[in-house]
Amino acid sequence: MRLDLRTYLLAWVLVPLCLLAAVNALVGYRSARETANLVADHTLLASARVIAEAARDEDGTLQVTVPPAALEMFDTGEGDFVYYRVIDAAGRLIAGAADLPLPPDGPEDIDSYEARYRDRTMRFYALDHILAGSGPPAPLTVVVGSSLAGRDVLVRRLWLAGFGQGLALIAAAGLFMVFGLKRGLAPLIRLRDEVRARPAGSLELFSPEAVQSEIRPLVEAINIRIERVRAQLAAQHRFVANAAHQLRTPLAILGLQATAAARRAGRADQGEALKAVQVSVGEMSRLAEQLLLLSRAEPGARLERSDRVGLGALARRVLDGFALLALERGIDLGLDEREGRVEVVGDGTMLGEMLGNLVDNALRYCPTGSTVTVGVYMRDGEALLAVGDDGPGLPAGEENRVFERFYRVPGTEASGSGLGLAIVKEVAEAAGGTVSARRPPGGGLIVEARFPAAGEAQ
Repeated sequence: MRLDLRTYLLAWVLVPLCLLAAVNALVGYRSARETANLVADHTLLASARVIAEAARDEDGTLQVTVPPAALEMFDTGEGDFVYYRVIDAAGRLIAGAADLPLPPDGPEDIDSYEARYRDRTMRFYALDHILAGSGPPAPLTVVVGSSLAGRDVLVRRLWLAGFGQGLALIAAAGLFMVFGLKRGLAPLIRLRDEVRARPAGSLELFSPEAVQSEIRPLVEAINIRIERVRAQLAAQHRFVANAAHQLRTPLAILGLQATAAARRAGRADQGEALKAVQVSVGEMSRLAEQLLLLSRAEPGARLERSDRVGLGALARRVLDGFALLALERGIDLGLDEREGRVEVVGDGTMLGEMLGNLVDNALRYCPTGSTVTVGVYMRDGEALLAVGDDGPGLPAGEENRVFERFYRVPGTEASGSGLGLAIVKEVAEAAGGTVSARRPPGGGLIVEARFPAAGEAQ
């Protein structure tokens, strides 16, 4: 069962406090018992001294008259039993109970002890005293014992007082924590209410400064997610707008061509009109494919993949697909893979589409007899995929603009949508790479895509 945050935090603080309170109760009981024993020992010692000071040496005979005060000090209202025993150095009984237990054998500095006497546990104190008089000093031992009812009552009182204080502290801590959590979670509650109150289509960012520093990473993560959603929606809007714009003109032309072909029914030039319709249909299919590929290449349009892609194998597979087209156009299409295995991490399918657009772009704009070469290299720790040709190249200053969507170099006669290199740029950046175009000294064009290498060349 999932608890709300306030209950969860309270539980994590109050449960340990309760465990500490339980430990403190055990320690407090032991401390209360030791304190009560100390009080009982002082009372027994005081009683033993009163009895010892009442002893007299009369003509070599020890006499003890126990004062009432020696016994009245044990009157705590709990009905304790009190016994005493006075013996001389030879162990002869002078006064009191003859069967009262004497101190057990043990350390000489321990004078208090507990023992069973007359079917009850009692606490005793033994006092050694030297009776000084006209004769030689007369040593004697006074043993005083008391039952434990008063002592036990004192233990309970001391322990309950400490335990009650501990419970009161826990209760006070709980109240302060509830109040503190209410105040501390207020920004988070306001954030929740703000999220609930926003319209369904709102994509405004939240202010991280309105919450505590611990919650700011959450707000920033939400803002990042909102920005990604914005980018996805913007990409969708651009795609729809681009598709509508690019398809409108070909569809109008196709409609005119179809009308013209229908009017030429039975005429000799009807075949030419139908062939023009076929060409337009092919161009529209190519445009639709490019638009769909561009939408897939945009950030957030696909789930991110981390394939380990060998660029050499990828290039060979793509070139196999363009071999027939290159033969038809009389273009020498080759692969330069002088180094070993070069690998990158990314979406293998989209990288294949990227290279296919580069090769298609080169074949489309190069005249018959040209050479198109795909190169796979390692340069400065990066994987380099290059497509070079000796075609007409680019005018000066057009190296960056060719990667813009729907941009075509002025004066270009070959058909195209202007999306090929834009797709290349989107795919390269999605894989963490960069793309650039340059004019080599001998003429032509080289388009290079650089990626972080997944492994060194073997």
